[in-house]
Formats: sequence, C-alpha cells, structure tokens
Amino acid sequence: MTEFKIIPVAKPRMTRRDIWSKRPCVVGYFRFKDSLLKLAKSKKFKLGDKYRVEFLMPMPASWSERKRKLMLSKPHQCRPDLDNLLKSVNDCLMASDDSSIWSIEASKIWSESGKIIFYKI
Repeated sequence: MTEFKIIPVAKPRMTRRDIWSKRPCVVGYFRFKDSLLKLAKSKKFKLGDKYRVEFLMPMPASWSERKRKLMLSKPHQCRPDLDNLLKSVNDCLMASDDSSIWSIEASKIWSESGKIIFYKI
C-alpha cells in the first residue's frame, strides 16, 4: 500500500485555447500533477500495469459534524467523476504510454482529508 496525502484532482477537458488562456481548472490540474510527481519520486513509486486505487475525497467544510459522521467512508457519488480521476493519475504517473494498463480497480469515498491510496494486486 502506498499513500499520497494530496487532494485528488480530475483531469479537465483540454482545449487549444488552454495553451494561452489559463483557466483555473487547468492551472489547478497542472499544480496537482507536479505535486503528485514529486511525491511519487520521493517514495520511489511506479505505477504498474494493473493496480487498485482508492480516492479519498475531502468533505466540504460547510457540512455539519452530524453529516460528516454520517458520510465518513461512504461512496462519493458526485463530481469529480471517477474516470477523470483515473485519467489524471494515469497521465501523471505513467512514464510512457498508459496503453499498457490492463486492469484497474478504483473507488471514490468520503474522508476527512484528501488522499490517494494505491494497493498492490
């Protein structure tokens, strides 16, 4: 198990305009990508061709303590989409083409703080 204490960010849909117009979602994604790469290098982590990943999504600060307790470790069924989170991880951590990945198990759950946890299969 390898744990990265970083808030997961989904890969945004890029446009040609993003080259010169810096949208906040694109800037945030590239900041996330740089941070994740730095963490992976410090832990000497390499993504394999099959893996299990768990995205722990932070609960909003506006939620009451009661709602936080109720939702802790429950499925996160709103945005960002799981497939876009997977795209961002594959894009960040695959040294070469991500076409070599043949099996992924993924889940997205509520947590007190944001994390990404990888498990060996």
